[in-house]
Amino acid sequence: MLAVPFLAGTFLGRPRWIHLPLLAAWLLGYLAVYHAQQWLRLTRISRNPKAPRRHVRPAWVFGAAASAVGLGLAATHPWLLLAAACAAPFVAVNSLYAYANRERALLNGLAAVVPACGMLLVALRLGGGAWGAGLAPALACLLYFGGTVPYVKTMIRERNSRAYYRSSVALHAVAVAAAALLNPWLAVPFALYLLRAALLPGRGLKVGVVGAVEVLGSLALLGTVLAAF
Repeated sequence: MLAVPFLAGTFLGRPRWIHLPLLAAWLLGYLAVYHAQQWLRLTRISRNPKAPRRHVRPAWVFGAAASAVGLGLAATHPWLLLAAACAAPFVAVNSLYAYANRERALLNGLAAVVPACGMLLVALRLGGGAWGAGLAPALACLLYFGGTVPYVKTMIRERNSRAYYRSSVALHAVAVAAAALLNPWLAVPFALYLLRAALLPGRGLKVGVVGAVEVLGSLALLGTVLAAF
């Protein structure tokens, strides 16, 4: 989820050296937010005061590094500040769920997907591409990664829930049609995603196998997006 939209945006546009510090700022910012949210969560629920404190230093270090790199980029590309502001509401939602110790909530997962897929637009624009050219590829990423949220739950935490299973399959069916409207070639990987959502739950697959299937799905998405757009 962190890599595929970024790589798609980079290679749909013109790859430049400036994409490297953008990638560094993106990953460092993600790590900073993760540790800050863990501090929020543990401050509220942990009886051990040392538990939340373990996340303070990483949050500050990663946050300072992300800010240094990000502000350096913004000095020459001020529109990046607007892009960061667009991601802020979704980070706030994730932080609220972390504070409530409900990080596994469906809405929390979906909120995390949006700014990750938005990085496709940022990377594309930084490479000289137009915003409009990135909308369809970004929506394709959103359809796929949004679908992984309920699907993975049917494989692990909600593996015995028929309601989750039916909802996941229905969403994937809608995603096939929506992806085909974006580009007919996208119907191919999305049909495979529908099959895996319909056939794999209930088979007792190990977590590592579930993860490996999603890696292959992500690579299929990246390859199709780059070929189709």
